[in-house]
Amino acid sequence: MQIKPLATRGLTIGDISARTGLAQSAIRFYEDEGLVHPTRTASGQRRFERADIRRLSFVRISQNLGFTISEIRSALSTLPQNRTPTKRDWERISARFRRHLDQRIAQMQKLRDTLDGCIGCGCLSLQKCKLYNPDDRAHSRGTGPRYLMGDTPSDVGK
Repeated sequence: MQIKPLATRGLTIGDISARTGLAQSAIRFYEDEGLVHPTRTASGQRRFERADIRRLSFVRISQNLGFTISEIRSALSTLPQNRTPTKRDWERISARFRRHLDQRIAQMQKLRDTLDGCIGCGCLSLQKCKLYNPDDRAHSRGTGPRYLMGDTPSDVGK
């Protein structure tokens, strides 16, 4: 924890809360999680950089997209600590998240398209399963909904 004199410029937690729409308790939580790193005045008051507004907004958006705190922390750890992140820095993180989102979208589309059919779960309770997964052949690849996890009926038994 770095202590700076009271005269130090910076945004208070109230300023950051007003600019991001986040509750102060959420901002303190994100600080505890290592997502922002405010400095402290001599009296212990948090002071945030303007760049923290973008960091916290990114956290909020990322969580809404389903990313975990750990994934967000990992992405933010690639940003420079000694300067305000540039557009290029944010583009690099966005490209990484885009790849993850594309994978999730593909997985969700597959789930949507196959949800009413056999999922290779080993239940053998549907008449259709006798056609798609006779004698629970999907189990040879492991437990769980094998076809939704990426296996195909042609993979079974290999």
